[in-house]
Amino acid sequence: MMEPKPVMNVANVVLQEQRHGERFVVKKGRMGPSLGLTKLGCALHVVPPGKRAYPFHAHHVIEELFVILSGAGEYRFGGETFPVKTGDVLGAPAGKTPHQIVNTGTEEMRYLGISTIGSVDVVEYPDSKKVAVAAGIKNADFKTATFVQIARTGESLDYWDGEPS
Repeated sequence: MMEPKPVMNVANVVLQEQRHGERFVVKKGRMGPSLGLTKLGCALHVVPPGKRAYPFHAHHVIEELFVILSGAGEYRFGGETFPVKTGDVLGAPAGKTPHQIVNTGTEEMRYLGISTIGSVDVVEYPDSKKVAVAAGIKNADFKTATFVQIARTGESLDYWDGEPS
């Protein structure tokens, strides 16, 4: 990796495409490491019309802030949906309120995703009834975690379940 610099332009962010099926498509470029940030994540997201980058989800540990640079869409936040456009700033506090940005416009949507960074996170996905637990996360990337468990919600075990008595 190159030596971090304190200034970069979003036009120079290297984007990598991520997709799942027809609904989830994003070109994403991480900016935090290039700026030398270790406690704050920042990434440019470019989402085509009719798509979304991620499932409806709620982080229990990290907080997120989004700045819409261009385009228009909807922000699902809890049980409400808010129209969003260029210049809007969206908050996603840590806790049980899920959120999702959907590009409902006719042009690509570009936004910055800024987040706190933690080595542990618990994420709920209410639409698919899943929960993810991760530890040992580096650079705000779940793929780097030393432990990840994704399971369906609903079944809960007793603390002592399966332990010899």
